[in-house]
Amino acid sequence: MLGSMPAPDLAALRAFRTDLHGCFPRRADALIELIDALVTAGPVASLPQLSLQGTHRRGWGSLDDALAEGRLNIAALLGTLAQYRATDRQPVYAVDLSVWPRCDAETSPDRGFYYHPCRHSARQPIVAGWAYQWLAQLSFTPDSWTAPLDVRRVHPAENANAIAVTQIAGLVGRLAADAVPPLFVFDAGYDSVQLTQGLATLFVAVLVRLRADRCFYADPPPPAPSSKGGRPRMHGAKFICKDPASWPPPSAEHVVEDAQYGTV
Repeated sequence: MLGSMPAPDLAALRAFRTDLHGCFPRRADALIELIDALVTAGPVASLPQLSLQGTHRRGWGSLDDALAEGRLNIAALLGTLAQYRATDRQPVYAVDLSVWPRCDAETSPDRGFYYHPCRHSARQPIVAGWAYQWLAQLSFTPDSWTAPLDVRRVHPAENANAIAVTQIAGLVGRLAADAVPPLFVFDAGYDSVQLTQGLATLFVAVLVRLRADRCFYADPPPPAPSSKGGRPRMHGAKFICKDPASWPPPSAEHVVEDAQYGTV
């Protein structure tokens, strides 16, 4: 399979594998062969079956030894992952939560209740489990491949928006300086206000999908000269996303023809 890859892609893969090898201070060779077995094997029922793969050239005992005694330099790994871009255009990254359902594991520590599109509890799309927040690099190719760059466990008492700001700040510090700001996209479950304020000092662009029932308020107007006092207004005009009549004139407008979606 590697022989059929384009030469630039094969060279990049070899360079990445070499850099990845340097992220393991202990049992590096055994861990690299374990990774080779993972990415080339089909579904396996247990870890020992990975040692039977052709890419795993060591004895079966090295697999257990690598997992027990091997070490990973996380800072070096994050820096290595940030070096490889998925596109030559503006870099685009996505941040989203992934829930690991643990509905029946009542003794598992720090479970939270999260929305899940496929599994229901008491006829509600809510499950008990653990939440992990991923930061992944995207490409403009219309496929399902992504390049994960960071993942953090989100405790039920923590704020996912604040953790996202921390993850993005860490990634920006590892990226090479570029004239084009990296774009970070979020689903509707994130708060655009918190993200905008938290990332205000960074050279990044943020795009957050809004729910159709979301409302915003403009700044309050100045008090009228004839005002007799009283409590000043806290909000101005109401912006209702699903009501075009409430929309003010746009400050900017961009229209483009997309080959897949038409007029956007």
